[in-house]
Parts: sequence; structure tokens; C-alpha cells
Amino acid sequence: MRVCLSTAYLPPIEYFDCLLKSDEAFVEQYEHYQKQTYRNRCTIASSEGRQDLTIPVVKPDTPDIPIKDIRISNHGNWRHLHWNALCSAYNHTPYFEYYRDDFLPFYEKKWDFLIDYNEELIALVCSLMNVFPRISRTSVYEKVVPADCVDMRTLICPKNGPGKSVSSFEVKPYYQVFADKNGFFENLSVVDLLFNMGPESVFYVGL
Repeated sequence: MRVCLSTAYLPPIEYFDCLLKSDEAFVEQYEHYQKQTYRNRCTIASSEGRQDLTIPVVKPDTPDIPIKDIRISNHGNWRHLHWNALCSAYNHTPYFEYYRDDFLPFYEKKWDFLIDYNEELIALVCSLMNVFPRISRTSVYEKVVPADCVDMRTLICPKNGPGKSVSSFEVKPYYQVFADKNGFFENLSVVDLLFNMGPESVFYVGL
């Protein structure tokens, strides 16, 4: 199976499930930028419940600019805010300290383009899970993807609602540090799974 996905910032677990179940994955780089999606937003579990973290982007001059040309804005000191939010949410999880130094550079160094930043974060998560899927960017925009490719570009998105799967992804509870207080949250950012489950994360996705 081949799959076509959007770029995504620390995407939800379902995204990684699609990625790891595919023989080859393509990340769309020629679509127009879309607001309020996982392209520049992730959802984590804080002590107070679900928390969205959004990367600000430079407002494009025209609405039809491809996603590959969308630049990250330095507005609002977002790197500091996102890192503090991750530390606050996951400092007491079993594996945050183990992976902390791998993620910290992403909140210290500046990236120019959103798609590059997302791509390197996904590569990091894959390496920490010890999985190496075949991923490449699209070479041209196709409104309808080939018949042998599953089109997930617009389907994995926040508007579908928490935990609502649009693929074959099966929600399975796993340990979450605030579950006793808030209950289990489904389909959060993959870092929630990684920081809570560590090396066992790979057995939760792509199987």
C-alpha cells in the first residue's frame, strides 16, 4: 500500500499508523496552505486536559502559495512556549528525560520552512522508534491520487474530533501520566505515546 499524507507538526498517532502500515509514503508539498490543521498544530495532554500547540507562520502574499514555501514566523516566542508546554506536560512521564535532549534542539534552532521542520521532527520520531519508512515528497500536485495510493491529505485533521479515526487505525489505551485525573485521551500527538511508552511505542502503531 502507498499513502499520500500532508505535512504535519508532531502529528497524531493515527498519522504514524498510516505511515508505518504503508510500503511507501508521499508527503504533499504542492497543496495550498490550509489553516487550523495538523500541518502546523499538534495536540498534547497537559495536567489540565488537551492542549493545542500551534506554530505561527508568515502570512503568504497570495492564497495559492504551496505548502513547501510556507515560512515559520518567529512571532510570540513560540519555541520557548512549546518547549515549556512539553516539559510541563511530560516531565513526569517515564521516558521524557530519556528523549529530552533529542527534541530540545528543535526548540532552540530556527528553521525557515514549515515543511522542513516537520520533516526532520518526523524523521527523529521514526529513528527513536527504530523504524525507517520510505518517505518522499510529491513531485507534482494531483487532485486525485493514483488508484494504488490512499489519499489521507485532508482526512487526518482536528475537525474530525478527538479520537475519531478515518483510517484502519484502532484506538488502544496505553499508559498516560494524567489518565487518573483526566481519563484516557485518544489519538494525541505521537510524542504523547513516545514519552509515556518509550521503546514499546512501535508496537502500538503500524501493526
